[in-house]
Amino acid sequence: MTDSNGEGKERRKSFRLDMEKELVDIVWTDENGKEHNKKIACLDFARGGLKLDCDESLPANTAVTVVFKSTNASNKKLYSKVLRSIKQENGWFEITLVLDKDA
Repeated sequence: MTDSNGEGKERRKSFRLDMEKELVDIVWTDENGKEHNKKIACLDFARGGLKLDCDESLPANTAVTVVFKSTNASNKKLYSKVLRSIKQENGWFEITLVLDKDA
């Protein structure tokens, strides 16, 4: 059976943006209360969250602030939490963040 109106071609209906490894700044506080800042590659951005490429793992549920265009005066900050951190074959971690809708 085919879908004549074309809706069957795209299963994902939410907004999605391929970031093509655009650099973003992330800020988080570890379990000892120390704040960390890191510039890393954003792989994917969707309405519900982001996927990042990082050289270290972040624990699940860690609050993370993502800053786009941090060298620009009109920074855009998104507040999120770590959903998962998966070690890749190259030793880096694919970090999935879910946006915090209450922030």
